[in-house]
Amino acid sequence: MKFQRKILIGCGASLAVLAGLVFGLDAADKAFPPPLEKAGVVSAEVLDADGQLLRAFATPEGRWRLKTSVADVDPRFLKMLVAYEDQRFFDHSGVDPLAVGRAALQFVTNGRVVSGASTLSMQVARLIEPRETRSLSAKLLQFVRAVQIERRLSKEHILELYLTHAPYGGNLEGVRAASLAYFGKEPRRLTVAEAALLVALPQSPEGRRPDRHFETAKIVRERVLMRAAVEDVLGDGEADRAAGDAIPTRRLHLPAYAAHLAEAAIRKEPRSDRHSTTLRRSIQQGLEHVARETAAKLSPRVSVAMVMADITTGEIVGEVGSADYFDASRSGWIDMTRVNRSPGSTLKPFIYGLAFEQGLVSQETIIEDRPADFFGYRPKNFDMSYQGDVSVRQALQLSLNVPAVRLLDAVGPSRLMVRFRRAEVRPVLPPNEAPGLAIGLGGVGITLKDLVQAYAALANRGQPMRLGNGIEDQPGLIDGEPLLEPTAAWHVADILSDVLPPQGSRRLGIAYKTGTSYGYRDAWSVGFDGRYVLGVWVGRPDNGAVPGIAGYQTAAPILFEAFSKSGVPITPLPAAPAGAMRIAQSELPISQRRFSTTSSGLISASTRERAPQIVYPPEGAKVDLGARSGEISPLALKLQGGRAPFRWLANGRPLAEISRRRTSEWMPDGAGYSTLTVIDAAGRAASVRIFVE
Repeated sequence: MKFQRKILIGCGASLAVLAGLVFGLDAADKAFPPPLEKAGVVSAEVLDADGQLLRAFATPEGRWRLKTSVADVDPRFLKMLVAYEDQRFFDHSGVDPLAVGRAALQFVTNGRVVSGASTLSMQVARLIEPRETRSLSAKLLQFVRAVQIERRLSKEHILELYLTHAPYGGNLEGVRAASLAYFGKEPRRLTVAEAALLVALPQSPEGRRPDRHFETAKIVRERVLMRAAVEDVLGDGEADRAAGDAIPTRRLHLPAYAAHLAEAAIRKEPRSDRHSTTLRRSIQQGLEHVARETAAKLSPRVSVAMVMADITTGEIVGEVGSADYFDASRSGWIDMTRVNRSPGSTLKPFIYGLAFEQGLVSQETIIEDRPADFFGYRPKNFDMSYQGDVSVRQALQLSLNVPAVRLLDAVGPSRLMVRFRRAEVRPVLPPNEAPGLAIGLGGVGITLKDLVQAYAALANRGQPMRLGNGIEDQPGLIDGEPLLEPTAAWHVADILSDVLPPQGSRRLGIAYKTGTSYGYRDAWSVGFDGRYVLGVWVGRPDNGAVPGIAGYQTAAPILFEAFSKSGVPITPLPAAPAGAMRIAQSELPISQRRFSTTSSGLISASTRERAPQIVYPPEGAKVDLGARSGEISPLALKLQGGRAPFRWLANGRPLAEISRRRTSEWMPDGAGYSTLTVIDAAGRAASVRIFVE
């Protein structure tokens, strides 16, 4: 009994000691945890809409360390890595006893280190807590840290820490940075030979760098391939074939696209390591290449900026703030997509759109291009010559100044500015000035981004879209009234689609307009197809004059080349909306055959009679015609005054018959805003804007 009691007492004491030891180790583990927070410092990345890297920023200590997950890497690389570095990685708890025993036996037998016993977990411990010297105490600490890490993290998480922090020579850390620097691609697309080289480099990153030690890199790559073949990671003959692949001999630059946007992303969220944009890297590459190449042919101080957007979503898919961000002679650090400049003639299409919408003109209406005086404002054409009588279509295609000012005088500069506000586009007027006729020829300031946003609405049948790059602004539909009615927008696009391409450029099936600001300071060109809109600006960031630049000769060729190099297929322009068509000059109502203005801004053969006035429907009325149910009823139209016969127009399109009665009917195409106009025999007009429900 006494003997049994002693045994029980001894067992209890042993258990107490063991429990105390376990408790002490657990307490020590909690008191001295591994510094995993150091593993959280990675390079900030700016990504395109598909998650592709646009630009990375080095860590504060100057390292290229791109966060890498298991999914980011080719599975064969992971298999080769485990086979070469830590065959029992998924079975041990941080330290591999078999590997330790083997290494110790080899050391005793050979008197030197033949193979190491470091597991991937131990290597992670060393990477996040570098040792200053190679000593037994440092190795023991590594053992302890590896066990601690295994207690806290999953095997996949440990692998990801290795993939992110493994050294690859110089300031490269992690397999993504190495793959981009040596092969110019992400590691998910590695070949067998490339994967083998990246498995071998971290063991001696400086001594095995392929760009400095080619033969050594080749030897260690073959060593990894042989091990992978022995472990059945590779198929028959695969290692031999991979051994014949070339080895890179130089280090590449990491992707560095969209410099201005990338800097803006870092300023906005400096603590984030991933910033997503709406850009498409392939499009961005093409636009930057065109900007850089074309700027090299221009004056050293001249820069190029571009914005390309998807008109269906408002997403900016390409954005170039300057020809070269690092070119000081061109002030490359200035983002010229966000700087207000004079737009030249690029606002003219919107003037014509308003004139079409109000029924003042049709495409074949004759308009005068002769010297004119608008209360002291005397616009002149760019080439200082005049064409005489031209059609409205020709006037817009030739970008004649006097006809544009005549139409702006009729529709009203303030109304044009209101329409821009519908698209959230806000041209900047000179201080203390009200909108005047000069805005039609560039007498306002506007950014390239805003100008492209206005054209996006034009290309989108008048429906405004908010353009955004995902960082500075978010894309999306702008609720409210359209910038222009669909029929008016179609007429403008139809005219611009027939403008001849610049010399040396082939037809692309796009509609486009050019502009040159006063004093040859800015050259512009904006074009669109059925899906994308692209704007180009050329000039000096310091607003200096550039003799010889012009929208058609300088910016338009860049527009056409950029559209081609962007890689996007040309989408045909949309078909005309219901009822919209070109009408021959001989078939136009007499009041639309020639445009001329009096002080009222409209044609007037006589002032003795009272001008026509629409009494029903009233201005701004909401009229329920059953559009929601799908069975639309006709709308009664009533007018007073004027001289018969009367021509009615709906959204700029003449109704079927000329009537001598003061009542008529109109069958809407559908719900939404519409503009109704009546023109009498004397050419006097009246309009109302209504909403059909």
